[in-house]
Amino acid sequence: MSMFCFQCQEAAKGIGCSIAGVCGKKDDVAQMQDLLMYSSKGMAWWMNEAEKQGISNQANYHAMLLTNLFTTITNANFDKEALLSRVSETLEIQRKLKNQLKEKVTGVIPEAANWDATSIEEMERRALAIGIMSETNEDIRSLRELATYGLKGVAAYAEHAMNLGYTDSELDKFVASTLAELLRDDLSVDQWVALVMKTGEFAVRTMALLDKANTESYGNPEISKVNIGVRNNPAILISGHDLRDLEDLLEQTQGTGVDVYTHSEMLPAHYYPKFKQYSNFVGNYGSSWWKQTEDFTTFNGPILFTTNCIVPPHSNANYTDRIYTTGAAGLSGAIHISDRVNGGRKDFSVIIEHAKRCAAPTEIETGEIIGGFAHAQVLALADKVVEAVKSGAIRKFVVMAGCDGRMKSREYYTEFAKKLPTDTVILTAGCAKYRYNKIALGDIGGIPRVLDAGQCNDSYSLAIIAMKLKDVFGLDDINKLPIVYNIAWYEQKAVTVLLALLSLGVKNIHLGPTLPAFLSPNVAKVLVDNFGIAGISTVDEDMKIMIG
Repeated sequence: MSMFCFQCQEAAKGIGCSIAGVCGKKDDVAQMQDLLMYSSKGMAWWMNEAEKQGISNQANYHAMLLTNLFTTITNANFDKEALLSRVSETLEIQRKLKNQLKEKVTGVIPEAANWDATSIEEMERRALAIGIMSETNEDIRSLRELATYGLKGVAAYAEHAMNLGYTDSELDKFVASTLAELLRDDLSVDQWVALVMKTGEFAVRTMALLDKANTESYGNPEISKVNIGVRNNPAILISGHDLRDLEDLLEQTQGTGVDVYTHSEMLPAHYYPKFKQYSNFVGNYGSSWWKQTEDFTTFNGPILFTTNCIVPPHSNANYTDRIYTTGAAGLSGAIHISDRVNGGRKDFSVIIEHAKRCAAPTEIETGEIIGGFAHAQVLALADKVVEAVKSGAIRKFVVMAGCDGRMKSREYYTEFAKKLPTDTVILTAGCAKYRYNKIALGDIGGIPRVLDAGQCNDSYSLAIIAMKLKDVFGLDDINKLPIVYNIAWYEQKAVTVLLALLSLGVKNIHLGPTLPAFLSPNVAKVLVDNFGIAGISTVDEDMKIMIG
């Protein structure tokens, strides 16, 4: 096989992509992503050795590991040259640490920490030898990749927090030590399971850190009505997840005559009080990430990807020359906006000047979307919510957080939302909400039946709400709450959220539209037996199971 990847929900035939990725990545890009992960593990191994020797001032190295992992998440980076550059930089650091420490190291140095390359040809040869399938034990491979994908999501959330100046040294050490552990071939199945669960614990810690970073920087999200129409000004569409990038862009577009709209997972930015001060921050344009082909065609202005999810455009797309990337995101042929220097702002002048030459967005819909139900806002309504539950006005909460995707089977979630009884409330976060957030589902005593907490990382809010309700109702088990979980997943940040929920003791989660291809039958059985993880079937059957 020229590649093998099964990290996302759309893995070919439910097994894995072995020719080209369903996501759009070519085999050479997949190989470089594998090599970047391999190199990062080697670099992390040396960082751990440095820590043992009392060399702990490695903040820049930790930051680089986070970005390396984030770069390999599904739909984040399709630029082979950028990946090669990151591999080279990683090897340079590994070389430096090795020269500094090699005389002090005892024991065997793992191959990933001992290899080197100075040419592209050497890197390409190495990439072909170190893919996922080089591990022949199916269960060990499954557990290793489960931990890896959870770690990728942790890195993504940690980088967003880091961009706002919030870091956690224990978290940094965990990422580095776990990357090094992934190189081991002497761990038992039980030890791998323990490592996976430890990743879940740090997932909770990371999401708490990001929640603190976001709310202390921009205020607690509040109930907000977000415009989905347009104005008659040239504009920039910002996609991805990074709020610091949005802040920089809004600061630099003030007074330029250029409007800013959010796309997909950037929608929840409108819920933060600080962003409401920008008069050119107009609203949300379009829908979920996978519909970007049609959304970008009619937007007319430039699009800025701060992170995933990028769908590589077809050669005849009218917006190919309007795509810009920054941070961990990358696309061959797109202009990449450089990182901040010394804590300053990114320079978005090139995309702003581009926008000025473009027509205003074409209006594709009108109206508003309501959201902003993160934990602070919902807990402010706690008395009202508790009374609705006690009176029977609200029978159950249904957590329908997670990701959206292209498969027709995801229409299940729209149908499920429509068929839910009128005494149920949907708790959501992530782009899964686009399957039902524009449907008029009404309210219960003034409480909307769709409560959107925000981005995928804001699933932390849903956990906080559940734990608070457990205390309010005097329960000894979070699973005794009138809350059921019907979660959609697509990429690795959703895996991180799943591991976080499991670490908090949440059980009986339904996961769809398919279970991950990277779960071997034995590992899937462990999750079913220990946590009650289940797939989905038909809407009517699942409605009976979850709602009764």
